[in-house]
Amino acid sequence: MPRRSAVDTLPKEVKEWLDRALAANGFADYQLLSDELRGRGYEISKSAVHRYGQKFEERLASLKLVTEQSRAIVEANPDDDNAINDALMRLTQEKLFALLMDMEVDPAKVNMTGITRSIAELGRATVSQKKWMAEAKVKAQIEAREEMAKRVADLGTAADLKSLSDEELDQRIAALAGE
Repeated sequence: MPRRSAVDTLPKEVKEWLDRALAANGFADYQLLSDELRGRGYEISKSAVHRYGQKFEERLASLKLVTEQSRAIVEANPDDDNAINDALMRLTQEKLFALLMDMEVDPAKVNMTGITRSIAELGRATVSQKKWMAEAKVKAQIEAREEMAKRVADLGTAADLKSLSDEELDQRIAALAGE
């Protein structure tokens, strides 16, 4: 197993600072970042910062790609049958799988039970969301029918309609159409 990166040993707040600084500097000026880390009491070489920066930049680019793909899916597909959520779930699963494959971890230290539980929870969330969407769709249809029935009733009976002028009839039809 390869040696752990010196950057990975940094405290959380210092690593978060480094991530922000890398992005702000356009993933350049590694010597400057190495010097700043040295000033903060951490001896991390320019090369180590560079290696970490490259991996971080690749992950950031991958995240941006997934975000763009998700937006394209949302724009291209109506969510009538929860297609967007299905596509996003598949993208998420693909990216998580790729991340797990890229990680250099000791399998004995991986919490497979936790990972499996998380996947099962994602599956349950998808089923719950699909059920909610179907119920919401039925409720919306019922409400739309009730509203249309109310508008038709507001028009009056056939005898009432015969007694209306053309202008009054047009007004009632416009009201029925919701104008």
